Amino acid sequence: MNTVLIKNAKIVNEGTIFEGDVLIENEFIVEISESISPKSTSCKIIDAEGNYLIPGAIDDQVHFREPGLTHKGDIESESAAAVAGGITSFIEQPNTVPNAVTQEILEEKYKIAAKTSHANYSFMMGGTNDNLEELLKTNPKNVAGIKLFLGSSTGDMLVDSSEALEKIFSNTKLLIAVHSEDEGTVKANLERYKLQFGEDIPVKFHPEIRSVEACYKSTVKIIELAKRTGARLHVFHISTAKELELFTNKIPLEEKQITAEVCIHHLWFSDEDYATKGNLIKWNPAVKSSEDRKALWEALLDDRIDVIATDHAPHTLEEKQQVYTKAPSGGPLVQHAVVAMFEANHQGKISVEKIVEKMCHNPAKIFKIEKRGFIKVGFYADLVIVNPSSPWNVKRENILAKCGWSPFEGYNFKSRITHTLVNGELVYQNFKVKDIHVGKRLLFNR
Repeated sequence: MNTVLIKNAKIVNEGTIFEGDVLIENEFIVEISESISPKSTSCKIIDAEGNYLIPGAIDDQVHFREPGLTHKGDIESESAAAVAGGITSFIEQPNTVPNAVTQEILEEKYKIAAKTSHANYSFMMGGTNDNLEELLKTNPKNVAGIKLFLGSSTGDMLVDSSEALEKIFSNTKLLIAVHSEDEGTVKANLERYKLQFGEDIPVKFHPEIRSVEACYKSTVKIIELAKRTGARLHVFHISTAKELELFTNKIPLEEKQITAEVCIHHLWFSDEDYATKGNLIKWNPAVKSSEDRKALWEALLDDRIDVIATDHAPHTLEEKQQVYTKAPSGGPLVQHAVVAMFEANHQGKISVEKIVEKMCHNPAKIFKIEKRGFIKVGFYADLVIVNPSSPWNVKRENILAKCGWSPFEGYNFKSRITHTLVNGELVYQNFKVKDIHVGKRLLFNR
């Protein structure tokens, strides 16, 4: 039997922090108490004194690029970066090559992850204008949900038929997650800037092209459709203050039919950073104004926004250094997401309890993930130890994403992930990921 005893931790769970010990046997948490003695000489003891013990983060939106785009990243490399960053479970998106728009292609991704993933995994089924029959075959017990791109992004899986959207929303009980930008608005804006600058548009205009109006117009439309059909809608990567009026904090999360996510980059960067970061912070939807960022923080803290995720989407530096119209949108974030939020805690913006709520508890609730996202007896031992005062610098040599760069390069974080356990196995310790693949397929209580 594999037994691990974590001693003297500041355990963060369900809005409280208390000092204590956690005993793990094989994959599960079996005891949580003020003081636990090891039951055998073979029990591995981890002393977490002075450090936080949090549930492993659940990232509900990543792009790990396998199959078909593995020069940018793959499930093995990006899941290694994830566990190094305290993310123990991920939900990956369907815009790989080929797009995961049939059950057969979707299952191929699960087969790859079963062999190579350091973290627990699920993959979204991709919707198109004409694959409703395939969508309806999706098993709600072992697939996270359906992903729709309402604005074209990496992979061009655009769903732009009102009839197709109506049918998808009317016929499935699965959670539908959307990338919400109005394609017509984006295209018209892009053409206007191309007339002025050609292909080499200054990246500072990205938030004018991928505009507030493009986001708002699409999100209004899709929320109206969800309300009319009763569909379960989750809106990915909210980036504007204007959209926030569309979401509520008047009912408990468990009762919400429409939920919202914010990503690390929209909480961290603003349009002022394009001058120094350039295409490295080119994302879809765009990083917008500091006023938008401030509003996102307010909505996160007052529970109009339910989840913090990464939208981890690696591209090579060579690809990112192309002219604006050719440089792809997206960047690597899983390794630095949790410590970035702990940095915000140091800055007085958010409590540790709230970080855990938004990165661990709420994704588990929204997707109804079985036995994960909490520190509870009987739950899987997906656990992360965070040292809140162990500074380190982000450098090329300690970046684990296959693309080899980070928008945080050169930044000094005050907090450090020291240990990550997945299913009771210590998979990461102090900048080293173990060469074991213990991730399991996520299951859902539906």
